[in-house]
Amino acid sequence: MTINIKYFSIVIILLLTAVLASAQDKVIRKLENGENQKIVVYGTSLSASEKGWPTMLEESLNESYSGKAEVINSAQAAMWSTWGVENLRKRVLEHKPDMVILEFAMNDAFLPYTTSVEAARLNLEYMVRRIKELYPDCSIFIQVMNMPIAEHKVQRPDIELYYEMYRKEAKRLKVKLIDHYEYWVPLLEKGETEFLEYVPDGIHPSPIAQKELILPHILKALGVSNVRY
Repeated sequence: MTINIKYFSIVIILLLTAVLASAQDKVIRKLENGENQKIVVYGTSLSASEKGWPTMLEESLNESYSGKAEVINSAQAAMWSTWGVENLRKRVLEHKPDMVILEFAMNDAFLPYTTSVEAARLNLEYMVRRIKELYPDCSIFIQVMNMPIAEHKVQRPDIELYYEMYRKEAKRLKVKLIDHYEYWVPLLEKGETEFLEYVPDGIHPSPIAQKELILPHILKALGVSNVRY
């Protein structure tokens, strides 16, 4: 049987296009269609940096989508999910977001805040369900961030339990997960010296780490393939 190479190539291209489209978040598709989209970032100091990855995300998206993306950074240093619940309306809901990217596990695991894994789970569930209730079309991403080391790990001995809860809740609540452990684990396995080059204080990724590691991973999760960073 003779195979029509041209026809076969067209089929492969169409299949690949379909796969890429399915992986692409609807907010990105709307940006490509010229629609304004609002992204709210919510979380701890891992997200709150004024010139950190949220700012980089906005700049990267707007380079390709003609200034159509607005990224609002509603994160706050030293906060945890109980604060997240208490401030959800003002810091997230009132912005009428098209997408929310959130993380609180790092500080939920902080011993002085006495937030159990179950309490953190209930807080996360409340925030996700409340966003969905008011904005059913809003895309929601929850993040598993980097691991802490040294004294920061001592203060968060059960951090892995909180991160694993995030992974399970992402499936249960049917929201998308951005799991940064995919690159942090191999980096730490090379040794703490190399890890500290990207996380100098043992918990907060440097601007270079945010640009070279965190930002590309988030863009990949959103299904962005044509953005420079």
